[in-house]
Amino acid sequence: MIKIKNTQRAIDVNTEQLKKDAQKILDALGYEDFDLGIWLTTNRTIRNYNKQYRNKDKATDVLSFAFHDTLKAGERIKPQTEDDKNLGDLIIAPEYVRNDLPRWQDTFEGHMRRLLVHGICHLLGYDHIEDEDYKVMKRKETALLKKLTEE
Repeated sequence: MIKIKNTQRAIDVNTEQLKKDAQKILDALGYEDFDLGIWLTTNRTIRNYNKQYRNKDKATDVLSFAFHDTLKAGERIKPQTEDDKNLGDLIIAPEYVRNDLPRWQDTFEGHMRRLLVHGICHLLGYDHIEDEDYKVMKRKETALLKKLTEE
């Protein structure tokens, strides 16, 4: 089940579309019956989480908290119990996303979609610390974004 909590009021977000996009991504990945939490919050709140968990005292667009935090990119989750059917949680700051749009030359909705894919890839063990890891993650993101735009 996909749960979306929206505690920010500055930016209007189409949470129904966000939920549909998230489900489409989970379906494409073969995790259609897995849980995913998405929290839309303020720059201030995401900054606090970024500082606490990443030692970066600044706001950011998305943070990912994987349920299976030892998963490596490309590995499948093999749930042992129903509770294991959980990808984790994403925190997204819509205000940050809106303010960062000129850098990405995208629409708000398009960039939210991109961040959703990016965050889910992180939940599945992908990262972009090393150049080679970046290439692997970028390929996965591109494939998932393509699935989202297919009707």
